[in-house]
This record gives sequence, C-alpha cells and structure tokens, in this order.
Amino acid sequence: MAINKDRANPIPNPDTPRKIQPLAYFIFTTRWLQLPLYLGLILAQCVYVYHFWVELLDLIGAVMGNQAALQHILDSVAIEGTARPAKINETTIMLVVLGLIDVVMISNLLIMVIIGGYETFVSRMNLAGHPDQPEWLSHVNASVLKVKLATAIIGISSIHLLKTFINAHAYDEKTILAQTGIHLVFLLSAIAIAASDRIMSGGMSHKQEGSSP
Repeated sequence: MAINKDRANPIPNPDTPRKIQPLAYFIFTTRWLQLPLYLGLILAQCVYVYHFWVELLDLIGAVMGNQAALQHILDSVAIEGTARPAKINETTIMLVVLGLIDVVMISNLLIMVIIGGYETFVSRMNLAGHPDQPEWLSHVNASVLKVKLATAIIGISSIHLLKTFINAHAYDEKTILAQTGIHLVFLLSAIAIAASDRIMSGGMSHKQEGSSP
C-alpha cells in the first residue's frame, strides 16, 4: 500500500502562528515592564521643555532690560570661584545659547531612547508609510541604537567642552585636560562601537550568503 509522503510529513505553513508555551509567553510579556520607564523618560522630556523655555524667556528678558531675568542669567553662567559678570555681553549670550543647545541635544537623545527602545524591546509602532516617521527608525535595532546614542553623547560632550574653552581662563590646566580626555574617550568608544557593529553586520551578511542556495 502506497503512502502519500505529503500527508505523512506535511510541510508546516510559515504563515501559521506557532503555539507558545505558557511560561515562554509569560516571560515574553514581561517586556511591558519597560513601559513605565519610557513613560518616565517622557516626563523627563517635559521637564527639559519647561527648563528650555524658562532659560529662553530669561535671556530675552535680560536683553530687553529686565533686571530679574538679567540676574538669573548672570547667576546661571557664573563659575564658582570666579568673578561674577557685571552685565550681559556676547560671551554671556553665547554661554546661555550653548546651554539651550545642550538641552535640545539631550532631548534628542531622550527621543531616540524612548522611540528606538520601545520599538526594539517592547512593541512595534507600525509607523511604516507615516510622513513623519524618523528615517533611522526604519532600520533601528539594538546595535544601531547604541551607535546613535554614542554619537549623541559625543555631541553633548562637545557642547560642554566648548563652554569650558570659552571660559578657559576660569579653569586650571588639569581640569581642561581632564575634560578633553573624557571627550576623547567618548569619541574612541563611539568609533569602537561603530566598528564592532560593522564587523558583526559583515559577518552576518557573509553567513547568510553562504547559507543561500
């Protein structure tokens, strides 16, 4: 009696959802425990938005002659152990603007962590085709997210280092060298992360090409 091999050994349909064991499903569901963390980062983003507008309005008020705003601006850029600026000038404005840029860059970092982390570790957002979808989100993964975070940290470190160089007279040589060294460590770390990601991506692509018929 002939046996129909197709019936004896049916080929599973890849589109058919596989049954997940209860323990595995429970462990997989625990990824939603990260949701409160991302909601907390959104609240931190709101704090940064508030801080940005307070500083910006104080800067505008100081330029327009508001004494209270001027005192707040001068206090914010004053360096401990040095003479406090007597009035607002180009250097003071530059320091305040660099502080605003610093807030914006940290906010960008928060956005990358919130959106990229949620998309990678919690759940898909299904933003494909949306006109406002970030370009980097279409190919985001844990490795890409680490590289982008490292790049953002370098940008933030650059802003702080520039603020130090503007007030170089207020710092000793050891402090400036230490900040420069820390910035170089961030830079080398980002290069190492990007190189490691490129090596791993190249190895995976070669493996896929070797396994293809």
